[in-house]
Amino acid sequence: MLEKRTERQHTGRRRIFLLSILCLFGFCMVAQVQPRRNTARPAKSKVYLLHADILKKDKSNPEAQILIGDVEFRHDSIYMYCDTAYFYEKANSLEAFGNFRMDQADTLKLFGDYAYYDGNTQIAQVRYNVRMENKTTTLLTDSLNYDRVFNLGYFFDGGTLMDEENVLTSDWGEYSPATKQSVFNYDVKLVNPKFTLTSDTLRYNTASKIANIVGPSDIEGDNNHIYSELGFYNTAIGQAELLQRSVLTNEGKQLTGDSLFYDRNMSFGEAFYDVIFTDTVNKNMLTGNYCYYNELTKYAVATDSAVAVDYSQGDSLFLHGDTLQLFTFFLDTDSMYRETRAYHKVRFFRTDVQGVCDSLVFSTKDSCLTMYRDPILWNGNQQLLGEEVMVYMNDSTIDWAHIHNQTLSVEKLDSVNYNQVTGKDMKAYFTNGEMHRVDVIGSVRVIYYPMEKDSTLMGMNVMEGGELNMYLENRKLTRGVMFPQPKGTFYPMDQLPPKQMKLDNFAWFDYIRPLNKQDIFNWRAKSADQVLKKSTRSGAPLPNQNLFKKDQVKKEQLKKEE
Repeated sequence: MLEKRTERQHTGRRRIFLLSILCLFGFCMVAQVQPRRNTARPAKSKVYLLHADILKKDKSNPEAQILIGDVEFRHDSIYMYCDTAYFYEKANSLEAFGNFRMDQADTLKLFGDYAYYDGNTQIAQVRYNVRMENKTTTLLTDSLNYDRVFNLGYFFDGGTLMDEENVLTSDWGEYSPATKQSVFNYDVKLVNPKFTLTSDTLRYNTASKIANIVGPSDIEGDNNHIYSELGFYNTAIGQAELLQRSVLTNEGKQLTGDSLFYDRNMSFGEAFYDVIFTDTVNKNMLTGNYCYYNELTKYAVATDSAVAVDYSQGDSLFLHGDTLQLFTFFLDTDSMYRETRAYHKVRFFRTDVQGVCDSLVFSTKDSCLTMYRDPILWNGNQQLLGEEVMVYMNDSTIDWAHIHNQTLSVEKLDSVNYNQVTGKDMKAYFTNGEMHRVDVIGSVRVIYYPMEKDSTLMGMNVMEGGELNMYLENRKLTRGVMFPQPKGTFYPMDQLPPKQMKLDNFAWFDYIRPLNKQDIFNWRAKSADQVLKKSTRSGAPLPNQNLFKKDQVKKEQLKKEE
């Protein structure tokens, strides 16, 4: 006992200096979110010795009363117990050895092998096997200072805080039994049955179970990972609201935004402003200012400047619409497939193909992209349009396209002359991204300019028939076969009749065509005199808002409960 006392006297100054620095640092960290503490200390009150089996004096330490056996003290509303003690009555302080315990009504219990208590400052320095209990919360450490005035305990040599939900460890930390607020620094680790959070700085409330993230932090779950530098995580209900470009990663999919909401229990996340949702497995992504993703159903939606990007073939395709949705059907089966749906004012661009329409659906089931309502498709100097366009892909490259009703194919030769074909149905076939054959079926009408070998126009053929097969090479028409026997007229170039040079439904929509990946945001409607005839047309499946409406309702309910 005397050796411990001598050690305390020799190291007192260094301890006081170190504790002052640690207290100042801890105060600066907490002051960012807590009101400034009143540093005034209450009037001094006396520490009373209530019981000891033996009381004696030591000539080597005349200011101390040596107490042995079942020692008990009282200071105001707290009681302290230990096996032996030195009591400095004039200094209003004590040293306790062996099975030290401090009881503060029913709110706090503090245990340790050794303690020094100053009744004037009301600070207890407890060492070795320290345990502080506050109802459902336990703090374990080897070095703890407890300030009764501020009702604050802080450790600086490693500690563990436990409650019903979580276990937290760090090198340095503090805990307030009154506010239930704690601050942790250096190698912070929060372990929950469903996830583990690691950080360098963390604030945690044992009542609300909310962890406030104030530095680079990683949250690891069974199948996902969250990185954030600012925000909060409600560990009781599994909800997080994160800021500063936080990132949610799940099985090759990554959701990033200026702010991020995540519900672990319901397995969905939302991101807001400058959002990027990336699927590294399938090599595509969604961007926009709002994005929602459900981990269980693999459903995603993006709105507000939304763009879908497919980069699986190196030459990326950029698609924009007011709303983009991603569906996954027959999950975890051999029949699983995905659908991407885009609604309203849809425009897409890739160097080899561009298009516009009202809405579209792309399904991995048959690798078909279906464009609805006034679709137009461009490939080089070729333009295809109709009431509905179905584009079949092969490894993200166009294989063939099927155009239904009011079809029109136009090839621009120069500023005046165009090869034109119209009919009821049209099928276009591609090789290496270039159109090489077009079949037109039903009510076929053609305006075609045959060429010399040097590409000089020979004249103009105007024909009508039941079916037509056209063959192209290097994006130019080389020959055409029409049957049954077509009706037609050939006009030399110097005798072209102006009224016969264009079909009655001719249109060249160069003013609508997307010019680059930035231009997909600039919607340009058709001229009033170039719209298709009115007819009963099919449309894309309606946007499914119910898939995440339940999640939104649940989210609002939980916020109200908080």
